[in-house]
Amino acid sequence: MNDSDRLIAGILRVNHGGEHGAVAIYRGQILAARLTARELVAPLSTILAHEIRHRAVFQALMPDRRARPCRLMLLWSLGGGLLGLATGLLGRRAIMTCTAAVERTVHQHLADQKHWLAGRDEELALAIAEIEVEELEHLAFAEAGGPAEGPLARMIEAVTETLIWLATRGGSTRLARC
Repeated sequence: MNDSDRLIAGILRVNHGGEHGAVAIYRGQILAARLTARELVAPLSTILAHEIRHRAVFQALMPDRRARPCRLMLLWSLGGGLLGLATGLLGRRAIMTCTAAVERTVHQHLADQKHWLAGRDEELALAIAEIEVEELEHLAFAEAGGPAEGPLARMIEAVTETLIWLATRGGSTRLARC
């Protein structure tokens, strides 16, 4: 496998793992929102359905590119579930802050990936572009809920960035420079 193929496999690995983590986040948020922010259960359920579909898209693209699931899947799952449950229990503002922080970080990485993939893997670039439309809808939804800044947002962004870096074995830094 050459460097380009390894980076493509890394993109799929991190995107699949990230969607797995997002599924866990939204499941945790929905569970807690039933107690703290009932009005968010329906929109969060729609977002969850998108994330489940996104995960399936990336998983379907993996075999042809000799990509395997991330070794951090358990971390994505447990961390996402705990983050979703904790922010859900904190209520509406924390749910929206978490969603905005994750989606803002993901959006930047998807943009970097699309840019790098142009001319290298058009099928994957197209899949990312299609998924990005819904991810931007999730971000707009969360940002419409109020300001999503502060220590909680910065912590979630930092943890998300770290997981992305680990899952790509540092390849996300290379993509950001392209």
